[in-house]
Amino acid sequence: MRGHDWINTCFPDDLIVEIFSRLHSMSTRDACSLVCRRWFRLQRLTRTTLRIASTHLSSLHRLPTRFSNLRNLYIDQSLSIPLHLGKMLPNYEEGDLDFLRLSDAGLSALGQDFPKLHKLGLIRCSSVSSDGLTPLARKCTSLRALDLQVCYVGDQGLAAVGQCCKQLEDLNLRFCHRLTDTGLVELALGVGKSLKSLGVAACTKITDISMEAVGSHCRSLENLSLESETIHNKGLLAVSQGCPALKVLKLHCFDVTDDALKAVGTNCLLLELLALYSFQRFTDKGLRAIGNGCKKLKNLTLIDCYFISDKGLEAIATGCKELTHLEVNGCHNIRNLGLEYIGRSCQYVFL
Repeated sequence: MRGHDWINTCFPDDLIVEIFSRLHSMSTRDACSLVCRRWFRLQRLTRTTLRIASTHLSSLHRLPTRFSNLRNLYIDQSLSIPLHLGKMLPNYEEGDLDFLRLSDAGLSALGQDFPKLHKLGLIRCSSVSSDGLTPLARKCTSLRALDLQVCYVGDQGLAAVGQCCKQLEDLNLRFCHRLTDTGLVELALGVGKSLKSLGVAACTKITDISMEAVGSHCRSLENLSLESETIHNKGLLAVSQGCPALKVLKLHCFDVTDDALKAVGTNCLLLELLALYSFQRFTDKGLRAIGNGCKKLKNLTLIDCYFISDKGLEAIATGCKELTHLEVNGCHNIRNLGLEYIGRSCQYVFL
C-alpha cells in the first residue's frame, strides 16, 4: 500500500537496534534518528559514547533512561555557557550557574547509573574531588580509561581507582594540583599489571617517587608522556629499566640529561616514537644512545633542543633505518648536513 510504513510495522525494536549498531558512522546513525520518534528513541539505545558540555549537565539525571548502553562518557566544562548569556536567564543572581557544574554528588550518581562505564573524561570539572571519584571507582570496576584535566581530585580518589578498577589501561593527569606521589604510587600498586598508557602534565607534587613506582609495578606500560619540572633523571631511569614494553615516550622535563636517554636507548628496545621538548641538558651523546639501541624507532620529534647537532641526527640515521617521520624545530645547531644524513639512510622518512 502506497505510503504505508512497512519498516515500523514489521520490524521489532531489537531488529532496528541491531541495524543501528552496525552503522559505524556516527553521522549516519544521527541522520537515521531523525526519521521518526521511534528511531530517535532506539538510536539512543545503541549509543555507547557521549560528550557533554556544561550547558547540558542539568540533564544528567535523564541519561540512564536515554542512553542505557553508554560505555564512554566525556564531560567538558571548558565548553561552558558564557557569563553574559547567564545574565539573560530569569531572576539571574551571581552563583546561579552552579547547576551547570558537575558536583561530587553528580559524579557519584553517574557511577551508580552506569556501573559498566569503560572510559571517563572529566575536563575542567573544578567542583569534583575525591569525594565523587571514590564512590564512582567502587561502582565502575570495569573502567579502562580515565582522563582528569584541571580537576581537584586528590590522592584518596586516585588510590580508590587503583584499588577498584583492575582493568584500567589508560590514565591521563593534567593540572591536577592536589595529587601527590601518594596517590599515584597507590594507583601503580593497584593497576600496575594492566596500565599501558600514562600521561602526567603540570602536576607539581608528582615527583621521581611516582616514576619509581611506575617502573617497579607497570611492566606492561607502552605509552608515557611527561611534562614536569619535578621529574628528573632518577624517575626516568626507573621507568626505562622497569618498562621494557615502552613504545611511545614524550618528554618535556627540563632537568633530564644524557644519562636518562642512555638508559632509554639501552632498555627500551621496542621504542617507536620519541618526542623531546625544550631540552637544554642533553647532547648528541643521548641521541647517539637512542640510535644505537632503538632500532624500531619510526617517529622522532625534537623541539627547542639547543645542544643537539648534525652528529646526533647522523647517529639516528645510522641506527634507525625504519624512521618514517622527523620533526625538528628550534634546534639551532642542526643544519642541512644532519637532514642529509637522514635523507640518505632513511628512505621512508617524511620531514
